[in-house]
Amino acid sequence: MNIQMTKHAATRQQQRCIPPLILEWLTSYGTTSHDHHGAEVRYFDKRSRKVLAKAVGEEVVSRLTGLLDTYAVVSGSGAVVTVGHRFKRMKEH
Repeated sequence: MNIQMTKHAATRQQQRCIPPLILEWLTSYGTTSHDHHGAEVRYFDKRSRKVLAKAVGEEVVSRLTGLLDTYAVVSGSGAVVTVGHRFKRMKEH
């Protein structure tokens, strides 16, 4: 899967040690929340983790659980603007 990313997002991905596989899973299985500024925030919640576990296996998800506290901000055009690690729960609007 080819994910369109800004230069900023690619830099943040490298700085924050977020593997490309996690971004691919975020775009395929992550929960989407609108940021009310024209972009979407994608992250893993309990439901999306269950769907991911069914798709790739419980063992894989349990071994990579530390990397699943990741988020990606996606612009209206579909490009990833930035990525990071979540330290707080995402608020549903």
